[in-house]
Amino acid sequence: MPDQPLRRPPPTRAGDQVDDYHGTAIGDPYRWLEDPDSPETQAWVTAQNEVTFGYLASLPERESFRRRLTELQDYERFSVPYFRGGRYFFARNSGLENQAVLFVQNGLDGVPRVLLDPNLLSPDGTVALTLVEPSPDGRLLLYGTSTSGSDWQEFRIRRVDDGVDLPDRLRWIKFSGGTWTRDGAGFFYGRYPEPSGAALTAANRDMKVYYHRLGAEQADDTLIYQRPDQPDWGFGLEVSHDGRYLIVAIWVGTDTRTRIHYLDLIDPTDPRLSGPVTPMLDRFDAAYAFLGNRGPTCYFRTDLDAPRGRIVSVEATAPEVIRSIVAERPDALESVAHVGGRLVASYLVDAKSALEVFDEAGTHLGALQLPGIGTGTGITGEPDRAEAFFAFTSFLAPATIYRADVVARTVEVFRAPVLKFDPTAFTTEQVFYRSKDGTRIPMFLVHRADLKRDGTNPTLLYGYGGFDVSLTPAFSPGTIAWIERGGIYASANLRGGGEYGKAWHEAGQRGSKQNVFDDFIAAAEHLIAEGYTSSAHLAVEGGSNGGLLVGATVNQRPDLAAVAIPEVGVLDMLRYHHFTIGWAWVPEYGSAEDRNDFPVLRGYSPLHNLVPGTDYPATLIVTADHDDRVVPAHSFKYAAALQAATAWQRPAYIRIETKAGHGAGKPLSKSIEERADVLAFAWAHLDRREPCGGNPS
Repeated sequence: MPDQPLRRPPPTRAGDQVDDYHGTAIGDPYRWLEDPDSPETQAWVTAQNEVTFGYLASLPERESFRRRLTELQDYERFSVPYFRGGRYFFARNSGLENQAVLFVQNGLDGVPRVLLDPNLLSPDGTVALTLVEPSPDGRLLLYGTSTSGSDWQEFRIRRVDDGVDLPDRLRWIKFSGGTWTRDGAGFFYGRYPEPSGAALTAANRDMKVYYHRLGAEQADDTLIYQRPDQPDWGFGLEVSHDGRYLIVAIWVGTDTRTRIHYLDLIDPTDPRLSGPVTPMLDRFDAAYAFLGNRGPTCYFRTDLDAPRGRIVSVEATAPEVIRSIVAERPDALESVAHVGGRLVASYLVDAKSALEVFDEAGTHLGALQLPGIGTGTGITGEPDRAEAFFAFTSFLAPATIYRADVVARTVEVFRAPVLKFDPTAFTTEQVFYRSKDGTRIPMFLVHRADLKRDGTNPTLLYGYGGFDVSLTPAFSPGTIAWIERGGIYASANLRGGGEYGKAWHEAGQRGSKQNVFDDFIAAAEHLIAEGYTSSAHLAVEGGSNGGLLVGATVNQRPDLAAVAIPEVGVLDMLRYHHFTIGWAWVPEYGSAEDRNDFPVLRGYSPLHNLVPGTDYPATLIVTADHDDRVVPAHSFKYAAALQAATAWQRPAYIRIETKAGHGAGKPLSKSIEERADVLAFAWAHLDRREPCGGNPS
């Protein structure tokens, strides 16, 4: 721990804003920090960063963490390739490039050549590729970019043969991909109206579906579908492989239930003449994910009458009959790929991947063998070709790309990274513990093979617990840098995630959200009871919904851990729905505007449950100034409130990254610096036996 006394940031001005929630007055003294562009907010950010970055620079382990993270990150890595028109498209990072470079090659034996290098789109690597969608014949590339981490995308089209961009440029696209018509003459996409207010904070509603014909101005794009009576509807779009159908998956916020409509592309060269968008599965009774089709027979993954998931078929011309193809199994069905006339199903077995192969009638044909405990992701392939690719990763091994023949069910290594790290001295174990209500919860632990359970191991406990998101084994240089020093990395599979299907998710939603916090607290208590660590050696971390998890946990159990790292967190549970896409999270959290939801949200909202004079853990709040998903006002207001409440026996700082967003597309250089700061901060404040720094002003 640093020897110098703690420096406090300047006190944050407290306003007199008070809101009435169903007869309850709630103060919001830092409301003014919701305006990121005001001179006062910008001055506050500057003052906070001056203190925080000065403190982080003083940490003795920061530079060694940064050096090791840089070494560990410096390895060649690839994305899963995909095939279009005889060509393979894939991304490659040579090691320390800020953004991965897109390559193309003709056939498996072709020589790869650079198709698009996003590092050349900005001097600091803050322009990222968000979409890569080659046309069916592989001659054109639709690509999307975002700037400084924003969710807003711009679409462009590039010729694959010579790398020249066409004049087409599309804007105001968010939460949408693009899907080509079979002839490659254009594509469908979704876009929002141009924001009337600040683009990084204004609410996003009224998405519409358009068709863009190559060479046309965006203003002339054909409006395919809109629902002004349903401003919260969003649209996921996919043209079927045979070009016959545009599948429109309708989502409402983060509700996992979907509607499926379709446009029959009788004449795929002119969608305007192809008839109306027609409902197929319109009851909004379950989740439906389109897998592919064989003529009018469409395949879907669904949780209808199957909370762990199953595969069904629906006739586009007779959608009232839903036929079961692959029944629900004991393990959660996470995803399915339609490849080579087969259905390749990815299951989670206690949060570990297994790949099973079925024919289109649902007959089980066998498995694609995986190399161990880990995660198989990103299966790509074509319905009429047996070749498939996927990535497999674990806590101790970066993603290896595998090539499979789904008919023969053979698997071979296609591209394997070489890392400056020997995993043989380390191990991954999976343990199970009981939460407060007796529910059995899995947790992965990564550490040295010769670990001693003496209660003194520096431990980083990570959790998420929400939005049907499953935490499965994944490689991170930050994890390796931590365990090499003798630390433990723990990842808990809390309720609210998708590890065991729909029921597991719903057990951590809305009025059941306390289960997630109880699961996380129980994970820490298990690690302590089993001698892995102690409260003095424990750090808790989570991002986004996981930032909420950390904030709520620290409020409920400030004694549980020595360090807290809430990253880009949802921390103001009474006003989150007022910003950008925040309204879409109401199915997950509920809304303070609902008198039944309000007391639940008020009861755990991190911003509203800080107690003055409490000795809170050493806290490093992490956010970014261009985060337009979880706007930085959450972290700004929470930091101000925490700094006013904590006893200042330990630091309460906020690290505000500039020209960055929620995380996606962040330049590698920024990621390394941020992770070095987080790990050094955690390491410095574990095993704190004496108060650090006193109480200076």
